[in-house]
Amino acid sequence: MSIQFAPSPRSTLGLEWELALVDRESRELSNIASLILPELQANFPTSRFPHFTGELLQNTVELVSAPYRRVSEATADLRELALVAREQARSHGAELIGSGSHPFSRWDQQLVTENERYDRFMEKYRWWGRNMLIWGVHIHIGVDREDRVVPLMHALLSHLPHLLALSASSPFWAGESTGYSSNRTLRFQQLPTAGLPWEVDNWTDVERVLEDLALTGVIAEPTEARWDIRPAPRWGTLEVRFCDGASTLTTIGAIAALTQCLAEYYQQQADQGETLPRLRPWFLRENKWRAARYGLDAHIIVDNSGAQVPLRDDLTALLARLSPIATELGCESELAQVGDLLSDGTSAERQLRNYEQFGGVAAGKQSLVAVVDSLTAEFDSGLN
Repeated sequence: MSIQFAPSPRSTLGLEWELALVDRESRELSNIASLILPELQANFPTSRFPHFTGELLQNTVELVSAPYRRVSEATADLRELALVAREQARSHGAELIGSGSHPFSRWDQQLVTENERYDRFMEKYRWWGRNMLIWGVHIHIGVDREDRVVPLMHALLSHLPHLLALSASSPFWAGESTGYSSNRTLRFQQLPTAGLPWEVDNWTDVERVLEDLALTGVIAEPTEARWDIRPAPRWGTLEVRFCDGASTLTTIGAIAALTQCLAEYYQQQADQGETLPRLRPWFLRENKWRAARYGLDAHIIVDNSGAQVPLRDDLTALLARLSPIATELGCESELAQVGDLLSDGTSAERQLRNYEQFGGVAAGKQSLVAVVDSLTAEFDSGLN
């Protein structure tokens, strides 16, 4: 299978933000995307890039930015879209939240979006497909050379635990505190085409893997390979897909800045003829699990000798190393907000604090409703 990678300007970025619709009264998920998406799309007609899209379930609206050179430009685009989406949701008695999971709504009460692709998905995956009650943030990073795609993908995978832990926002599932910072991570990788990429060394290997998957009926088209980081040949990007849904626009900016700086840092290393880092797959898998389980409190494996360090310490050192890159890219303030997440806590940590503050298990659903209210407030505060 020959797949042409259409190069795009280096280290540009585009953002995709999946948001959940919740009923204003019950705080349950609200299956009204089919009502509000036509209204949103009428206000923002699709050109090359869609601005608002549906997802597998009708409780979801996805906001899509255009590509930009600066993080601030991409988040400003999302802010404009979010304000319009919130207005439309409220006109139908709903609010928007950004989170990797909903604290208590159940999968069997959700409606599937009707289209050929999702029909095929549900027919194949059945119960596990219906359990994809999850939301994420996807970050597209521009790559200007086909031969850089795979080495850069492996280099970015070595920082999967950093980005995943910072974005972690799914500690609850169907009314239970799971003990995981990102329960979404464990849910999503149940799909056979999801999770860490297959072992590939170059672009020819990517083509060969996708051809094998298509030939054997594993996928119908390349985007059904739902890897944690995957090439997006049509757009000329690497798509970072493993982050949990973001509760605030500020969090998206911080995670996007860290991703953009890492990509540019490694592309500059490649410019100098250096070999980019590639962590062994069994270490990658363990790091992913530790970040999903423990969030920022994880200890991670940082090299192929098996050396381990506290994730918080490694992030602090990483921010210092990337500071000159952030200055070049104009995202100093957004990268500095990663430090705020380290000190103030992630969405998962805040959700758990709110849960306990309002009574935890003893308070039953009341404490979970309080978590939804806190997520609604956080989303709103980020738009003001």
